[in-house]
Amino acid sequence: MKKLGFALMTALFMLASGCSKTAGVGGAAGDVTVETLKVNAQFATELKLDDPQDFDDAKRGFIARPEGKILGADGNVLVDFDAFKFIDGKAPDTVNPSLWRHAILNAQIGLFKVTDGVYQLRGFDIANITLIEGKTGWIVVDTLTARESAAAAMAFARKHLGNKPVSAIVFTHSHADHFGGALGVASVQEIADRKIPVIASEGFMEEATSENILVGTAMGRRSMYQFGKDLERSPKGLVDTGLGKNVAYGGVGILQPTQLITQPTQELTLDGVRFVFHNVPGAEAPAELTFSIPDQKLYGGAENLSQTMHNLLPVRGAKARDALRWATYMQDALEQMADTEIYVGQHNWPVWGKARISEFITKHRDVYKYTHDQTVRLANAGYTPREIADMVKLPKSLSTYPGSRGYYGDLRHNVKAVYQLYLGAYDGNPANLNPLAPQESAKHYLELIGGADKAVAAAQTAFDKGDYRWAAELLNHAVFGAPDSKAAKELLARTYDQMGYMSEAATWRNSYLSAAAELRNGPPKKGVDRSFVIDMLMETPVERFLEAMAAGLDGPAAEGKDLKVNLVLSDKKESYVLWIENAVLHFKKAAPATDANATLTLTKPIFIKMMAGTAGVKDTLLSDDLRIDGSKIDLVRFFTLIDKAPGNFSIVTK
Repeated sequence: MKKLGFALMTALFMLASGCSKTAGVGGAAGDVTVETLKVNAQFATELKLDDPQDFDDAKRGFIARPEGKILGADGNVLVDFDAFKFIDGKAPDTVNPSLWRHAILNAQIGLFKVTDGVYQLRGFDIANITLIEGKTGWIVVDTLTARESAAAAMAFARKHLGNKPVSAIVFTHSHADHFGGALGVASVQEIADRKIPVIASEGFMEEATSENILVGTAMGRRSMYQFGKDLERSPKGLVDTGLGKNVAYGGVGILQPTQLITQPTQELTLDGVRFVFHNVPGAEAPAELTFSIPDQKLYGGAENLSQTMHNLLPVRGAKARDALRWATYMQDALEQMADTEIYVGQHNWPVWGKARISEFITKHRDVYKYTHDQTVRLANAGYTPREIADMVKLPKSLSTYPGSRGYYGDLRHNVKAVYQLYLGAYDGNPANLNPLAPQESAKHYLELIGGADKAVAAAQTAFDKGDYRWAAELLNHAVFGAPDSKAAKELLARTYDQMGYMSEAATWRNSYLSAAAELRNGPPKKGVDRSFVIDMLMETPVERFLEAMAAGLDGPAAEGKDLKVNLVLSDKKESYVLWIENAVLHFKKAAPATDANATLTLTKPIFIKMMAGTAGVKDTLLSDDLRIDGSKIDLVRFFTLIDKAPGNFSIVTK
């Protein structure tokens, strides 16, 4: 049996989408300016931030608060329950007072009793676990992001509620913060041995395992900005994410559903509890369900309803979401809620009382419908996305409702998402059909202005006036066109500080402050570590990885190349033929081709480890489960054409 040589092992490692743990970027944030104080004071004046109702709801049913830290397998801190204790009292000058209020509400963490037989665990991760008491054990609704955070949450619940087994699991939708901790709740073996039902909506597995494969590297890098992953927890850093305190970047896994919800409305009895499930795909998530428990007069809105305006296009990147469909689901929810007296979501805190729940749903319905309709109206009048974003303002009846303020989503960004969904990113102006690349454009602007120093001087004038948007635009040209200008980087960092301090949206604040840190310290040395998602990747169809390989082919380098490789997964009894034609990588599931340059035979676990960049010598050189037939040189040539994306690219510096 032939073994994998060192050269080929190195080449195969280049397949990994390859992100590693980030180093903290930190950075000394700037002091708040007079103009920022004015903007924040206006928020405090225009909004009723001292209404006690949400504070009462966020604390209602409190049982116990966790202490200490949740550690990852490598000893890193995933969750520090004391990290946000500074969030209390009056808003500091460096935080928008509306966001500060929301951050205080999200800081009410621990185990809570929602009603008899229903509990929530909040603050163990960005999402919630909802526990519903069945006849024999706990029905677990969603399982957080990471195995470690989910296991800690379940242990905490059992400590205070009794050591009951898991009797069913419900995944509300296909985003990782709602299923990634599944293996911390129950093992694959336990699901099989005890025949534990695992419920999800139609399309769940496909969407859950495909969302981040093709562009996961770019999305992962950008998510560091959105969630403020490397910001210090302080009034000048991370205070919230909008949906919760922060994400636990631990081990991500998944469980295969045992039953899918395939009908628009479908009833199931789980461990003696009657659920009515509703399919709501294509709005907040490609595959999602909501549910009601009639006997408890409880409605669960998954993530279609949170205590914040949601985003129609996350700043980390995703496919634009359908605001009109989202609004339609809200109207359906009003009709489905019947005599509901309790609302629970998988982020933030619950709502009690039929009238208040109806108002909550109605406001969200109309925020998305208004955003949709006004964007379409103005687009049809010839306005462009940037113009519309400055024009659309919510009516007072919606803008003053705290439960739909833009803490996670933002109206200006959502307007652009609606435009993009229908008309694309191009605004119709031919000047934007083929614009110069940012670096090239910046050089021309600086030449016209008279150099980076003059651009910085003009930006300083704008900064002093509190015109931060214009200052940022000028300085962005200065940084891209004159990357060695320390003055441009420092003033742009100070500008982003102020824009972050006045942002009501946590996602915008985190993005601005992360950008400021990058300007001061550079991008992270490494990207996000893919080894933590191995358990989920093992459940991902091989085709998704081959699609990602094709998207990673270096087209110019592949021009004129004619190579064909067989990939045989010996443990799965599957084989694929991969070939390069016209500088495009194609694949098909088929028997090994007789005219292939080489055949690589290995097990799926080894293949996945290679894709994740975690394969070692034992998996390759010393493994009896991997062999090569044919030309090793051609196999190396083939795989060296696949780019490795380390996931630590610069965003605001080039």
